[in-house]
Amino acid sequence: MLRRHLIILKHVVENEPIGILKLADETKIPSHKVRYSLRILEHERLIAASAPGAITTENTKPFIDQLGQLIEGLVSNVESLK
Repeated sequence: MLRRHLIILKHVVENEPIGILKLADETKIPSHKVRYSLRILEHERLIAASAPGAITTENTKPFIDQLGQLIEGLVSNVESLK
């Protein structure tokens, strides 16, 4: 699910504003799952809804800049669980 949210976020960043149907078409993810991912991303304040479609917020770039570190932390936690 996290992977799907990140795919949706990537498409919003690259194509904003972008609507649900276009996201579903470009990502080959069903529209109901796109809608759910958009809701989660909006809840996290990484995107915002607008009339023409989803757009990024002031929180998007800082999140993307920290994403590598967050992933490294997750990998480290998974490895410690093995």
